[in-house]
Amino acid sequence: MKRITWILTIFFIFSTLFGCTPKVKPVGLTPDNPEIILATTTSTRDSGLLDELLPIFQEQTGYNVKMVAVGTGAALAMGEEGNADVLLVHAPAAEEALMEKGFGSERYLVMHNDFVIVGPADDPAGIKGTGLTTDAFSEIASQGSPFISRGDDSGTHKMELSLWGKAGKEPAGDWYVQSGQGMGDTLRIASEKFGYTLTDRATYLATKDTLELEILLEGDAVLLNIYHVIVVNPEKWPKVNVEGAQAFTEFLVSEETQKFIEEFGVEQYGQPLFFPDAGKDESSLGM
Repeated sequence: MKRITWILTIFFIFSTLFGCTPKVKPVGLTPDNPEIILATTTSTRDSGLLDELLPIFQEQTGYNVKMVAVGTGAALAMGEEGNADVLLVHAPAAEEALMEKGFGSERYLVMHNDFVIVGPADDPAGIKGTGLTTDAFSEIASQGSPFISRGDDSGTHKMELSLWGKAGKEPAGDWYVQSGQGMGDTLRIASEKFGYTLTDRATYLATKDTLELEILLEGDAVLLNIYHVIVVNPEKWPKVNVEGAQAFTEFLVSEETQKFIEEFGVEQYGQPLFFPDAGKDESSLGM
């Protein structure tokens, strides 16, 4: 028995030092501080990705993750206020601002997918085939067709506002509705109102069977949707569970988790909901 224990100990030391697996505590050990607060976007929850990943992480490490799924703006605010340990978000410009202010100690590329414009099958604004998102937004505004915005300072909302600006349109009027809700609920409202909305592909695919909405525009380069993980800086907030945050970060970018992300959704939807990007140069990403 002592020989087996010694062999396992040596194996764990070498795999930790030289392997590609996340540097987390072995199964059976309880972390000193097992509670982690993860602030993330509604898309990672509504797509079902974190429902699959979190139990694996918790079983492997002994950490217990409290997930708070909000818009990216609110998630970043939780990090800035010290109310979260780790963030999984998708608004690169806002993330960089957080890092510049010193509220994040580490930031890593995790994955990407894309945004799409969905709407009723009869496409009253005639955006299908326009090719450019800015042209589609211009047509929706010109026609006064219902558009449901999340209106919640999320990564999706930030992207939407930038697209209205690029289209030279000011979204206002009865046709423009701000839901103040997450992506899943915003899609439901758009379906009920026979309107258009901007959504991440993953949440749409995960909920499309309950909606009367179709993808009407996709593939424009401006619709790239990139996710990063950020460890909240313990120098700003000493009570941050930095060990737990780093363990979760290392889990997300590990080879095994990246493989899981690559395959997630393929069997059910015929295509992946996200594309793994850990270790890549962000400038090389494209559609």
